[in-house]
Amino acid sequence: MCRPPRSGTSGAGRGAPSAVTSLSVKLPPLLRALRPHQWAKNTLLVLPALAAHVAWAPSLGLDLLAGFASFSLLASASYLLNDIIDLPHDRLHPSKCRRPLASGQIPVRLAAGMAAVLLVAAAAIAAGLPQRFQLALGAYLALNLAYTFGVRRLPVADVIALATLYATRVVAGAALVDVPLSRWFLAFSLFLFLSLALVKRVVELQAVPDGTTGFVRGRSYLRADIPVLVSLGVACAAASALVYCLYVTGEDVGHLYRRSDVLWIGLPLVIYWQARVWLITSRGDMHSDPVVFALRDRVSWYALAAFLLTVVAAA
Repeated sequence: MCRPPRSGTSGAGRGAPSAVTSLSVKLPPLLRALRPHQWAKNTLLVLPALAAHVAWAPSLGLDLLAGFASFSLLASASYLLNDIIDLPHDRLHPSKCRRPLASGQIPVRLAAGMAAVLLVAAAAIAAGLPQRFQLALGAYLALNLAYTFGVRRLPVADVIALATLYATRVVAGAALVDVPLSRWFLAFSLFLFLSLALVKRVVELQAVPDGTTGFVRGRSYLRADIPVLVSLGVACAAASALVYCLYVTGEDVGHLYRRSDVLWIGLPLVIYWQARVWLITSRGDMHSDPVVFALRDRVSWYALAAFLLTVVAAA
């Protein structure tokens, strides 16, 4: 039965009003099924260009825009396919039952047809971009399909797959602007995204009613796994902070930044934001999707702005 979502105690919690959620309710069902708010993840494509201090040019902007469009279309196609496969489970989920497919607002055939159109459109846009970017996009699609059809049911492997999907965007961004990808930058991304993927799983398990078997439908976790997942997530957050330290002390930083010591100011910001995410999660007030949380959370925007200011000051 479709039940209202649990109310939280924090302003950042699931029970708090969400600008993103309010906006999505007003969108047509088919557009909501594409989850356009998730396209924010694809801004990761820009990070390698910023980190490498690539000089701005109109052609660069067009390539980044095209890369963003192709990843967004491919991601939306994946969401549609995932919702079709997950339909039986979503109809029994307390909040996912409101999704356009699960609630019957759009038919399965329409969703399948739209997914095919989006895949073709993404491939058409990517055809005019560098081959390395096309390979990264293809790898993203292959991993997404593997996740949808089996990996998501494998404990731990599923969150590693999710983190890799995030990191693939960073790899694709480096290929798009033809810059070498720092091993420290890639390691930092993987640990950060793995921590966020574990947040998502913990929130799903927290929503399992007491007195039940503790299983999440379509997953292979138990409610009793929460302490282990939290420990792994916090460890990954700490590892990302350590990798950031190693990056700041590396030789490459001296070639990119005139005042590289200023980058140390970013360390407490990285630690603070991730610790806050896990604190809110442990209280049961985290949104079911960490991306939506970050988009609507004012403190997250302040932390990001402060971090970007340190990067600008270091340059």
